[in-house]
Amino acid sequence: QVQLVESGGGLVQAGGSLRLSCAATGSAFSIRTMAWYRQVPGKERELVGFISSDEATNYADSVKGRFTISRDNAKNTLYLQMNALKPEDTAVYYCNAKIFRNLKFTFYWGQGTQVTVSS
Repeated sequence: QVQLVESGGGLVQAGGSLRLSCAATGSAFSIRTMAWYRQVPGKERELVGFISSDEATNYADSVKGRFTISRDNAKNTLYLQMNALKPEDTAVYYCNAKIFRNLKFTFYWGQGTQVTVSS
């Protein structure tokens, strides 16, 4: 059993910063690509960005230059550093990980954490 536990969400003023964390817990697994998604009411979940196992990153145009994804493999943890936040960044943020365990790959989702950016 693997769980992705998110933390770091909250309320912040426009222009401020937040750092989200997503820790994978369990045993006998290895993590490949990890990603951040976000979702607002009435819209589909959208990809914010992802990071490969060798730490190559890719970002959606809407967050490029403001958000930074990183990972700490020793801690099995994914991070999303969000700077220069805008009200339109308000969403529930979800982490996702492609995990190899028991000879197969499985995608796991975190529980989601609310980020609210006030104007």
